[in-house]
Amino acid sequence: MKRKLISAIGVAGMMISLAACGGDNGDGGDKAGADGYAGETLTVWVMDGSSPDQWQKDVQTAFEKKTKAKVKFEIQQWNGIQQKLTTALSEENPPDVFEIGNTQTPAYAKTGGLADLADLKTEIGADWTESLNESSVFDGKQYAAPWYFANRVVIYNKKVWAEAGIKDTPKTRDEFYDDLKKIGEKTDAEPIYLPGQNWYHFVGLTIGEGAELVKKDGDKYVSNLADPKVAAAMETYKKFQALSEAPKDKDEATPQQAEVFAKGNVGAFIGMGWEAGTAIAANKKIEKEIGYFTIPGATADKPEGVFLGGSNLAVAAGSKKQELAKEFLKIALSDKYEGELAKLNGVIPNKESLQTNLKGNVVAEAAAPAAAGGGTTPLIPEWAAVENAPNPVKTYMTAVLNGKSPAEAAKQVEDEFNKRLSQQQ
Repeated sequence: MKRKLISAIGVAGMMISLAACGGDNGDGGDKAGADGYAGETLTVWVMDGSSPDQWQKDVQTAFEKKTKAKVKFEIQQWNGIQQKLTTALSEENPPDVFEIGNTQTPAYAKTGGLADLADLKTEIGADWTESLNESSVFDGKQYAAPWYFANRVVIYNKKVWAEAGIKDTPKTRDEFYDDLKKIGEKTDAEPIYLPGQNWYHFVGLTIGEGAELVKKDGDKYVSNLADPKVAAAMETYKKFQALSEAPKDKDEATPQQAEVFAKGNVGAFIGMGWEAGTAIAANKKIEKEIGYFTIPGATADKPEGVFLGGSNLAVAAGSKKQELAKEFLKIALSDKYEGELAKLNGVIPNKESLQTNLKGNVVAEAAAPAAAGGGTTPLIPEWAAVENAPNPVKTYMTAVLNGKSPAEAAKQVEDEFNKRLSQQQ
């Protein structure tokens, strides 16, 4: 999935990026023979912004010392990457290791483009965070390794909250709602900017309810929007959206919610950490007023469900250097370099034990607590067509916000939802 990446560069650029990995030690294990893989070169595709130069340099040094082989990093652009990767995996010499969006992974696994990494999971992945590893598994097999992740947080205006007499950030969903109501009652600010189609936040709410957006009907997937758990998530969304003046038929990018927030008369919005940088770019004066906290859940001990965006690392099934590729992953995903990348890029690492590397990055510290309970859209190849405009999940949301019951809205989009799920992949 396409991600925007930003380094943690102090309050002025307090945005969030993505990057991290996991393993057990700094050098990745024992050396592979006296001469290792001398004379060989491993090709690794990483997306623009995913891995800082320092991280690449350090991993390269450790890899070449351990294996005697060379590694060649090739930076790829997000635009057009799916077609480029699909083509590359069908050719005689595909990239040996490559970054792949977490929600894209099942589609590539289904077509046979990814090597089975079960042995790697056994060796270095025993303590990968389960919610982060789920997208690397397809049909019960480990086809990738979790690399880096990010999720939404509450970005709020400290000045507005102080004007409302609120002295601390909320720890539960009800406290959050009550604080927003106070802002509406005691200030001239819009309590929260929440457009009707911020559907990734809605997906997070469904995850928090333990709901699934699709279900199996015989040998095919169909809509599960009529599930009462999905309805409960939508009712929560509706309750908060009622405190917002945002349009019910637009998403967070229309207009950019961070630019609305930048005007200084909005109490909070729910977004990615990098959106704070967008707000600052629009209004430098807002910088000193920005704060962050974890989206509160129903109880104080469990944050709200969140959509986890990020990337996995995979090995091409057609690579002639699969063992060498796994040696690279043992290093890149080791605690040393996973931790380094998390620290440099301010992203969620693939092990909870490595979250200490996020200390001092206020955005990442706000995001990290929700990661273990996070999830994604359905990890099935058929899902891709659902997100094409007009996304039926967005249509469902707007219908509920405009007065239809969740059951009525689910029925309204059911045929289109199912039609998309039945499209050939």
